[in-house]
Amino acid sequence: MKMIQDFNFKGTKAIVRVDFNVPLDKKTFVVTDDTRIRGALRTIRKIISDGGACILMSHLGRPEGRMEKYSLKPVLPVLEKHLGMKVLFADDCLGESAINMTKELKPGEVLLLENVRFYPEEEGKPILPETATDDEKKAAKAELKVRQKEMAKKLATYAEVYVNDAFGTAHRAHATTAVIADYFPTEKKMFGFLINSELEAMDKVLKNAGKPFTAVMGGAKVSDKILIIDNLLDRVDNLIIGGGMTYTFIKAMGGRIGNSLCEADKLDVAKAVLEKAKAKGVNLLLPVDGINADKFDAAAETYISAIDDVNDGWMGLDIGEKSIKLFEEVILNSKTVLWNGPMGVFEMDKFAAGTTAIAKAVAKATEKGAFTLIGGGDSVAAINKNGLADKVSYVSTGGGAMLEYMEGKKLPGIVAIRGE
Repeated sequence: MKMIQDFNFKGTKAIVRVDFNVPLDKKTFVVTDDTRIRGALRTIRKIISDGGACILMSHLGRPEGRMEKYSLKPVLPVLEKHLGMKVLFADDCLGESAINMTKELKPGEVLLLENVRFYPEEEGKPILPETATDDEKKAAKAELKVRQKEMAKKLATYAEVYVNDAFGTAHRAHATTAVIADYFPTEKKMFGFLINSELEAMDKVLKNAGKPFTAVMGGAKVSDKILIIDNLLDRVDNLIIGGGMTYTFIKAMGGRIGNSLCEADKLDVAKAVLEKAKAKGVNLLLPVDGINADKFDAAAETYISAIDDVNDGWMGLDIGEKSIKLFEEVILNSKTVLWNGPMGVFEMDKFAAGTTAIAKAVAKATEKGAFTLIGGGDSVAAINKNGLADKVSYVSTGGGAMLEYMEGKKLPGIVAIRGE
């Protein structure tokens, strides 16, 4: 596999899949968080500093056809500011403007194509009326798959080299994330610096973790995390579980959870996790106390109880001080820490103490020499909210892609280039 740092782009045009799916202000359409744009800068700069031309393609949101509110135009001023140069813009990724502008693109120039999801061929997902029959859906999907290949093939004609640097969409078998790679020879397709760093961080955790290895799993549902938990039980020494899914485990153990979130159909799954952890010698830690509220509201009345003794009509929305101390001790004595998911409803300050404490503990463990990987939107948001992004080893941009990779799944965007 070709590595971007070893490739000289001089005199070539490179088409680069980036992830500019950034949040925009709903009224002004100004970019409110440029993290993903900054993540692509190193790859872009490498191409143009070598003397190559850079064609960028990305999606934004989930448009159904061409929708102006999902245009990538708001990205332009932010990208130009970071690069310190003018960035060209094609108002249609497959139209005449794109064809002409890519042909005329000169070494050192950067061109951004309009949202690739303006075309349903990108996702290979047809837009059909609700009245469509199963046969109609099947036929439409088959036809769209053919057109998806045609879209990828056309985009491939714009350049001599393909670079995928959009880890956030690497788990999607889309035209620009996987299919397009088929139209480039092995020596002319590669990952960008961002994907390489993502894979390096995750492979370090999955394949070469320093011991003790602690995974901190939070979030609302067991069903969202069961696959990654199952995969990690063969690797970790400690598994900390927090967040809303705590109460499915507590209920499975016979505890009283009041109105706390619980997946009644996943009680057997929770029991199986507990049994597997015990059989494998994994130290599985659940919260011992929690902060309970009389309603899901920032102004709710609260009280603290044992995690398995929540009054009827009340719900657990954060872990308590005893749990925080228990979890902190384990994290601070770890050599590898993977954190995915909050400990409570951290969006409300009243229920953010547990998540904030974990964020600070992970940063402190990093300072002590541990390798720490943060993934998942809420965990990343918590790290950023507490100003700790530069105090941990790696913050993944992946979200769903990271989860699937950590679950042991093959990601189409990775397989298309790495071939495994």
